[in-house]
Amino acid sequence: MNPFTNNPRESVAAWGEEKLITTIRRWLGTASPRAPFGIGDDCAVLAPSRGRQLITVDPVIYGRHFDDAIAPRAAAEKLLKRNLSDLAAMGGQPVAAVLALALDARTKLRWLEQFYRGLAACARRHRVAIVGGDIAQSSGNLAASLTLLGSATGPRIVTRRGACRGDAIFVTGVLGGSLRSGHHFRFTPRLAEGRWLARQREVRAMMDVSDGLAKDLRALTPRAAAPAIDAAALPLRAGCDVRAALTDGEDYELVFALARSTDRDGFLRRWRRAFPRTRLSCIGRFASAKDFPSGALNLADYHGYEHLR
Repeated sequence: MNPFTNNPRESVAAWGEEKLITTIRRWLGTASPRAPFGIGDDCAVLAPSRGRQLITVDPVIYGRHFDDAIAPRAAAEKLLKRNLSDLAAMGGQPVAAVLALALDARTKLRWLEQFYRGLAACARRHRVAIVGGDIAQSSGNLAASLTLLGSATGPRIVTRRGACRGDAIFVTGVLGGSLRSGHHFRFTPRLAEGRWLARQREVRAMMDVSDGLAKDLRALTPRAAAPAIDAAALPLRAGCDVRAALTDGEDYELVFALARSTDRDGFLRRWRRAFPRTRLSCIGRFASAKDFPSGALNLADYHGYEHLR
């Protein structure tokens, strides 16, 4: 659905900022608590947190992250879920979110209503309170940026650092073809899986796969090592090849390093009991130059998505 109209009576310009904000509260419904814990003040008020807090931010931009083929509800869900995926990668759980909108005056009221109703439904499903935000006018474009606050679910937060040479590399789900298949907005963030993995001491480092596995793995790789990936072990989405799995991006799966001393069979049995419907694959290990397998992929030949290039 195209978000713009040349009919002023159908656009946000027909209402102006104050009426629009009042209506947004109604569109969000129970997904937004009452002020001062929700929309209506200069700042939202959050309840004190006993544990460590997490914060992440990601946008969706018309023409970059969604287009006319994507329903406004789906665009809103993608916005929240890609932030939730960042929390999942550290074993966190969501608490609250604020949303900043940059709107062209031609933005359709109908489009925006469906966007907010989709955001509200997704927020309720994942127990996220939409507590505030901002609206600004832009020219010729539409962008939404969501800041998500979360909390640690245990004493341990898993980061991208901590992998060692010899550690195994695992990934959830399947990879590749996210844009072609529509997975990039239909996916379910791996929140439960991330919380479970954060409780396993054998998991040394973790992140979500958003820019392509070939690029994202670089952030997990320890010094004096390289990812030795077995092409045959990559879990491919139907119709995809190895290059697609390594470079397409927007898979929103979890990739993590498992300590080399781990009983992998026992680990996999525990995983299957906890998540019988979520595929988990060992795709290689972090190897030094002297013991790099001859048949492993050279990830220098593959490039994921990089902003501003």
